[in-house]
Amino acid sequence: MSKVVQFFRESGSELKKVVWPSRDDVVSSVIAVVVSTFLIAVVLGLLDWGFTEAFRAIMR
Repeated sequence: MSKVVQFFRESGSELKKVVWPSRDDVVSSVIAVVVSTFLIAVVLGLLDWGFTEAFRAIMR
């Protein structure tokens, strides 16, 4: 048996062992990632704005 065929057979048997997440788990994970990404973007945006204003005030 060639190594390629053996690889695909073993891959298939390993995929049968995987415990896939439920739809609810995936949805809640996606929501958590989107919300945390949004919050981090807001914080970084506010920091950027604050530092920009501070440097403008210093340079005047």
